[in-house]
Amino acid sequence: MNFTLTEQQEMIRRTVRDIAQKVVAPRAAEMDRTGEYPWDIKEVLARQGLLGLLIPEEYDGVGADLLTACLVIEELAKVDGSTACIVVGAVDGVFTMLIAANEDQKKRYFPHLASGAMGGAIAITEPGAGSDVSAMSTRAVRDGDYYRLSGVKHFITMGGGISELFTVFAITDPSKGSRGISTFIVEKDYRGFKIGKHEDKMGMRAVPNVEIIMEDVLVPATNLLGKEGDGFKLVMQALDRARPGVAAQSVGLAQGALDYAIEYSKNRVQFGQPIGEFQGIQFMLADMATQVEAARYLTYRAAIAIQEGAKEGPKLAAMAKLLASDTAMRVTTDAVQVLGGYGYMKDYPVERMMRDAKLMQLFVGTNQIQRLIVGRALLA
Repeated sequence: MNFTLTEQQEMIRRTVRDIAQKVVAPRAAEMDRTGEYPWDIKEVLARQGLLGLLIPEEYDGVGADLLTACLVIEELAKVDGSTACIVVGAVDGVFTMLIAANEDQKKRYFPHLASGAMGGAIAITEPGAGSDVSAMSTRAVRDGDYYRLSGVKHFITMGGGISELFTVFAITDPSKGSRGISTFIVEKDYRGFKIGKHEDKMGMRAVPNVEIIMEDVLVPATNLLGKEGDGFKLVMQALDRARPGVAAQSVGLAQGALDYAIEYSKNRVQFGQPIGEFQGIQFMLADMATQVEAARYLTYRAAIAIQEGAKEGPKLAAMAKLLASDTAMRVTTDAVQVLGGYGYMKDYPVERMMRDAKLMQLFVGTNQIQRLIVGRALLA
């Protein structure tokens, strides 16, 4: 498979790398400390079109492919996982609409999402329905030209005053189990829609994760995505498309930690020489670099397979997310070890990267679920 990037992809990557180094990196530690969402950085990303990467050009988006989105996410994650999560959220928030939205829905929402004037989020997880999506209890009952939505969603990334538009999954026919799940476009200003608890997280602290409470929210029937009962299929398709982006975020975090560990090893002197001269450190760095490179190429392959609609795409996406997130956790932990006591201190970025990396093993399906997906695909 050819991984040679196009001229446009190289240009986008260079642009994002410049933003990451000059705009994001100097703010990363502060954002982690305060937990405040970086509105100014979000505006920089919006002006560059990075919040509308996958939205077609006819709706004012960039019209990029999934591999390009992965490149953008990877570059941002090298310096800050939270900022990368802004783009991950923008990408994830439109997947179900890209799959199932009708022309009227695209015209109403895509231009606003592409410009960054309107943020999008996907609302799947519930207190009793995490890995088991089919266990969700949020209900949607038809009422004339509307649906009444009631239920609670939690761990919703980019909620809490950031997103104006939510793709909500709810049960329309409880008798059909997972086949009774449907999907709705819900605006935050609809009456009965409330933001509940803001989670206090270990990492990715500048990106809000919130609870959503819906009490008889009236949603126009025109905001149904696809048909009633399409929801479970849509959520599975959306997660397949989301996993390469999370894998790219994981690769970026790992690469950023590796880069820092390499530079530290060149400059930290012990026993009269840089610690990078010791074979023990060299072996650690070699293993870290090999793992990152392997995860990167599996991520790129998965992105291309999903983009092309290849039969093996879902399996590769699960593999990429699994390998890359485990690699991010391992490499960031090893980077802390290379720095020794300094690696444990907040004055150095690798401890933040390690905390951020943990989410990657949980996001868009835990790694145990990814193993189930891969195993079942192999035995199908």
